[in-house]
Amino acid sequence: MVLAFPFTGSLTYLIFIAWIPLLFVENNIYQQRYRSGKLFIHSFITFIIFNVGTTYWVGYASPGGAYMAFTINTLFMSIAIQLFHYSKKQLGKNIGYLALLLIWIGFEHAHFYWELSWPWLTLGNYFSITPQLVQWYSFTGVEGGSLWILGVNLLGFLLLNNYLKDRNKKAIYSKLGFGFLVSLMLPIIISLVVYYNYEEKQDPYEIVLIQPNIDPYNEKFVSPFEEQITKMMDLALKKATGETKLILAPETAIGQGVIEENLTEESFYKYILERIKPTNSSLLIGAISYRDFIKPNSIASRPDGRGGFYEVYNSSVLIHKKNEPQFIHKSKLVLGVEKVPFTDWFPFLEQMSIDQGGASGTMGSEKVPQIYNINGASVAPVICYESIYGEFCAEQCRKGAEIICVMTNDGWWQDTPGYKQHMSFSRLRAIENRRCVARSANTGISCFINQRGDVLQQTDWWKEDALKAQLNLNHTTTFYAQTGDLLGLICFYGGLATIILALYNRYVKYFRKS
Repeated sequence: MVLAFPFTGSLTYLIFIAWIPLLFVENNIYQQRYRSGKLFIHSFITFIIFNVGTTYWVGYASPGGAYMAFTINTLFMSIAIQLFHYSKKQLGKNIGYLALLLIWIGFEHAHFYWELSWPWLTLGNYFSITPQLVQWYSFTGVEGGSLWILGVNLLGFLLLNNYLKDRNKKAIYSKLGFGFLVSLMLPIIISLVVYYNYEEKQDPYEIVLIQPNIDPYNEKFVSPFEEQITKMMDLALKKATGETKLILAPETAIGQGVIEENLTEESFYKYILERIKPTNSSLLIGAISYRDFIKPNSIASRPDGRGGFYEVYNSSVLIHKKNEPQFIHKSKLVLGVEKVPFTDWFPFLEQMSIDQGGASGTMGSEKVPQIYNINGASVAPVICYESIYGEFCAEQCRKGAEIICVMTNDGWWQDTPGYKQHMSFSRLRAIENRRCVARSANTGISCFINQRGDVLQQTDWWKEDALKAQLNLNHTTTFYAQTGDLLGLICFYGGLATIILALYNRYVKYFRKS
């Protein structure tokens, strides 16, 4: 599992057999009628290796947060396998193996939406470095990839298990072998046909993106802010022309914190307007921003010491000489840094938040995804962590977004697989919605991605740079953008129904015995 994951091995095809050993362990415990706790131990060992091996880099930003993420995520994965095993024991093998698909994908679906959301290791993300294999994500999203992986592994296990049990029953394992090959190859063939025949409709929109390469630990929130703004404008104007519609800057590029109502009075705001004036373009830039309230607005509201309240936001800001600045706040907040889970029930947990970039505790957020209209195009602003949420970006596209702009700061993780994985997930958002993606990172990988998920241009790690491209706008809404995570929702309720049915059977058997 680790060797197949992007940038911790990148041997993608291994994932189609990676689950087979665990399925053999589960089947042996099932046949020998061992206690279920044995499976939990094996599952926990499997998934702790998987979690640490693929996301160990989280520890560079927060060792304590990493240990908690590894342990809790491993626990949830192990529970999902335990529920599959329980359903198989109560309902038999056929329904049991169907339960594996429903329960696991249902678990992944829930992981996108609840308080402890951490969908980084969704199985469908394995194909973020091989977009040519999953062009059908425009119908299913990444959860379709999860179903594909589990289905192929399950058929591979059944094939090997039947072969080892009785090699004379050639008819059975011949059918299973045929099913295994078809389930593996058919999605690939369909995807390759779509990949090589897909053509973008020409509707060019020129974007310049910048990678200022400012150290988030030792420089970004310490060095003179005016020098950072000057550096970013210098980079942008090396590429921007009169045809440039949008200049894209990274997350928290305005890191000193601004009161939203007073932004136009800031000297750096006037400086930015003066610098971009010759290009006639707009600037979309990340910022830490504040808003004042008379009374508490949400769980993120804090007393200001003057009888009122304020909220802190991780925001995108649209700046143009003809209009007032516009703010859209980040919706999907990073656990432990920007959001403390379950504080609605346990307010004291706010004290456990991690301080990064001068802000800690639960930040304010948008209730629903929003988009901008920028020089004739509808643009989806996606801030950092939001780019791993397919449904989030799909909703922006349903609202009319014709292009996706990702703003991030991946320098927290240093030169590890983390920032590479993060970039590659944006390739899946491009396929799901058939939208080009412009991605500006403080450092890491800034890039342009086309509607097939191909990286057109990209920067190097730890290098200040600027890129320019004409990306095609797209007005057509894909099936996935229209329906969102429908497959995951079906599996979630299907898995829930299977668990309830298993519990019902268990208690029926119990009462019959008694």
